[in-house]
Amino acid sequence: MSMADKTNRGDLQIALKNAADLLAHDPQLAEEQAHEILKVYPDTVGAKRVLATAYRLQKMPQKGLDVLTPLLGGHTDSPDFLHEIAQCQGGVGRGDDAIRSLQRAVTIDPKHAAAWQSLGHQLAVAGDEEGSRQAFDRHFELSTPHPELVEAARLLRKGKLGKSERIVRDLLKKHPTDVSAMRVLADIGIKLGHWKDASHLLERCLELAPDFHVARHSYAMALMRLQKPEAAIHEAEKLLAQEPNNPNFLTLKASFLTRNGDQSGALEIYEKVLKNYPNQARAQMSYGHTLKTVGRLDEAIEAYQKCIRLSPEVGEAYWSLANLKTFGFSDEDIDNMRRQVTTEGGDADDQSHLAFALGKALEDRKGYDESFKFYRRGNAIRRIEHRHNAKINVLESLRQVRALPREFFEQRKGWGCQAPDPIFIVGLPRAGSTLLEQILASHSQVEGTSELQDIITISRKLGDKDREKPSGKYPEVLAELSENEFRELGEGYLKTTRIQRSDTPFFIDKMPNNFRHVGLIHLILPNSKIIDARRHPMGGCFSGFKQLFAHGQTFTYGLEDIGKYYRDYVRVMNHWDESLPGRVHRVQYEEMVADTEAQIRALLDYCELEFEEQCLRFYETERSIRTPSAEQVRKPIYKEGLEQWRNFEAHLDPLKEALGPEIRQQYSIDL
Repeated sequence: MSMADKTNRGDLQIALKNAADLLAHDPQLAEEQAHEILKVYPDTVGAKRVLATAYRLQKMPQKGLDVLTPLLGGHTDSPDFLHEIAQCQGGVGRGDDAIRSLQRAVTIDPKHAAAWQSLGHQLAVAGDEEGSRQAFDRHFELSTPHPELVEAARLLRKGKLGKSERIVRDLLKKHPTDVSAMRVLADIGIKLGHWKDASHLLERCLELAPDFHVARHSYAMALMRLQKPEAAIHEAEKLLAQEPNNPNFLTLKASFLTRNGDQSGALEIYEKVLKNYPNQARAQMSYGHTLKTVGRLDEAIEAYQKCIRLSPEVGEAYWSLANLKTFGFSDEDIDNMRRQVTTEGGDADDQSHLAFALGKALEDRKGYDESFKFYRRGNAIRRIEHRHNAKINVLESLRQVRALPREFFEQRKGWGCQAPDPIFIVGLPRAGSTLLEQILASHSQVEGTSELQDIITISRKLGDKDREKPSGKYPEVLAELSENEFRELGEGYLKTTRIQRSDTPFFIDKMPNNFRHVGLIHLILPNSKIIDARRHPMGGCFSGFKQLFAHGQTFTYGLEDIGKYYRDYVRVMNHWDESLPGRVHRVQYEEMVADTEAQIRALLDYCELEFEEQCLRFYETERSIRTPSAEQVRKPIYKEGLEQWRNFEAHLDPLKEALGPEIRQQYSIDL
């Protein structure tokens, strides 16, 4: 080779490296550089690979595929080439081809970590969850030099969190900047519900390794649970900037958009993904959730049923149908569900969802005894990982009563932000709060949002809980706040909830658990409205027992727990009635059913809203509804559900006992 050839060869390699380096931050410029190289060296495979990658990163995977396909015959033994062409194939929806390319890549080079990761994504959207897990496990094994970390991850999957945490913490003492160990520790925190701690770990992880996609995925999930939807969406978009057509990242963003109220944006993404990957069972289910939210019920049912056809073991799809409250299961559906029920083992989430779905299906057929057995089974499975401490609940209720007497509020009269915008609906879940929201949201001056976390977030920040102070400083800390601080908290609430609203004068926050924070709400927003949605204790508590909530509401997983919780709720609400007389408007569900118009007029009077006829025709109002009662409130009020608990009365003595003599006497409940 001549000196000139060597010089030219060296220049080419430098140019290729420069073009490849541009891919990470400026794929358009990388494309331009690749074209310049190909003008001089038209047969350079490296330049064509850079060009194809640049096209893919600019959301033009077909153009990338057009570049690479003519070269495939000569590069079937190159794992790097196969990996890139697979990403382009996946980007245009050719998932089967992508899987074949990736499987060949990892067969040629079993240590090709990136190809294993891409294979995990492709198998996930193809519905091969076990294959996907194995591929991601292999990627993880190849990405860490520490075998003990692989063992920690295995223990985490088995639910042995304590053993897993000890291994990871010991490893981090020796290697404090190991990002894989940080990510596993964060995942343990997420499993335990320690979202804030997990997010801090993942932030540090991404500072050290910005391209650590798995960590960014977990970070986005943590941000969403911390009620930071815009930040979560931003992290999803960072993932998509690197892999614009990755269906798992697309569905992640869609799920965030749904929770943030952008149903049309979410539907657009789901429809794009499912056009290319129609056999992605869990995407079909998420698509069904979004369709249900916007009221496209027939399409939602079709999506759930397609999920079941693709993956019969996915219990959530059956429960999603049952949770419509209006869907009737066929004999074949019930037989299929029974076949998926295991006597031991199986995925806990799938098994609990199946149990609740079977409970509903059998209840609809008047098989009440067997129905109760499945409701009890579903709750028992949930209680294993979702513990409820009734003593903590009693203590927190008593602290509200003791810390916030009537004189406390009288001394701070007129404090807080004076805006009248929020209408809070509090109470227990399944007590009619969605119905009240639908009635009020039918008014031209009121907008329904959802169950907002903002008041609970404020209370947690004030509480400042940590390991040394597990009980926190809230609500006692309220005595230390100034008039200005209460006003700022109210203004802060209006600011953080702004993203959930349009331009209507009033909006609804229907987080039921806010009943414990009525005092805080009054102090920071004294002109807001507070409505207590109350239901007969037997009907309300049993309705909660047979409802599988997506998260939270752990007190519903036992009849005794839910009875005690109802008793604590009544105690706290009685306290607010005494310390803030007239502040809370109570709506008894049974009275709303018996005399709907009178109750609606009284409700509007309390909210200082002019009567509008549309509020009586609330079931005609089209709006997104995410709660379990979505389809029920799209129909006129019916009385049939009021006494459903009596069909199960033979099994409900633990609930009656837990409610206590005062509540039993008030509602004439016999033991």
